[in-house]
Amino acid sequence: MADVHLPMTLVPLFAGLPRRLEVVDAPTVDDAIGRLDAQWPGLRDRLCESGPTIRPHIHVYVDRERAGLETPLGPGSRVDVIAAISGG
Repeated sequence: MADVHLPMTLVPLFAGLPRRLEVVDAPTVDDAIGRLDAQWPGLRDRLCESGPTIRPHIHVYVDRERAGLETPLGPGSRVDVIAAISGG
């Protein structure tokens, strides 16, 4: 089970999406995103390119280490999804 923390910018886009949730049966970051997308369709498109790769303005960390879609999740892993903010 992974402890997933999402950016505040996603919450208003998906009804009922909490900022923090637990994801079960997800051996990788890609699997965790897939499980979230099954419950909140379209979430994957906000986080990933069609490559499949994580979008350039999204950063994912697993247990404080920079991660990619293939990064494994262990029991109790913490996944932080951070959206870059830009503007002028």
